[in-house]
Amino acid sequence: MTFGAALSELRKAQKTAKGVSLYSRYVNRPLGRVFAAGAYVLGLRPNHVTLLSAAFTGGGIAAIALVRPGWPLAVAVYALLVTGFALDSADGQLARLRRESSAAGEWLDHVVDCAKVTAVHAAVLVSFYRFFDLSSDGWLLLPLGFQLTAVLIFCGGLLADKLKPKSAASVPPAPPSPLRAVALLPVDYGVFCVVFLLLGSESAFLAGYAALAAAAALFLVAFMAKWFRELSAAS
Repeated sequence: MTFGAALSELRKAQKTAKGVSLYSRYVNRPLGRVFAAGAYVLGLRPNHVTLLSAAFTGGGIAAIALVRPGWPLAVAVYALLVTGFALDSADGQLARLRRESSAAGEWLDHVVDCAKVTAVHAAVLVSFYRFFDLSSDGWLLLPLGFQLTAVLIFCGGLLADKLKPKSAASVPPAPPSPLRAVALLPVDYGVFCVVFLLLGSESAFLAGYAALAAAAALFLVAFMAKWFRELSAAS
């Protein structure tokens, strides 16, 4: 297939929009489609795209930890993280296009996601310690708390999906809620990437990062209650 034909096929093979924020639905998935179509034309396999995603994301995370914050760094980090996120969407779309979905590919994708969720907050902690003029050492606890929250949301959601009985998992999904798509924006990784555009201003980044950490903590409580209730009802 040509690039245009591949892109057209990908538009017909999208996952449900239920439980997906507006950013992922209207920005990340469409950008991932473009990358997936390009990867198809270049003859890349889904695992190659997963590793490309890891490389871009890893480059952005390394820059956070190793380079003094400033506006050029802010733009570079944002570009690397957003590209890595779009490639994370592209690998699954490419797998569906090539009909090459596999347990090994899904495992690799989840391993990379877990590394990303863990390492990005560790990099922020390193940046705080090395470069920021913090008013209190208590700020160093913020990335640790955000990291714990992000890991629990990631693992809790993954386990809830895997442990849900097949009969429950096969129920046709309800139409996506626009209100829910908006409400999920604070915990969308693509929105989280935006905060790194504030790295040129220490106070702005601290405020934005803290706000997203607080939102994630609130969503964690809601998600955990929801997942536990659903699994209890299904067992």
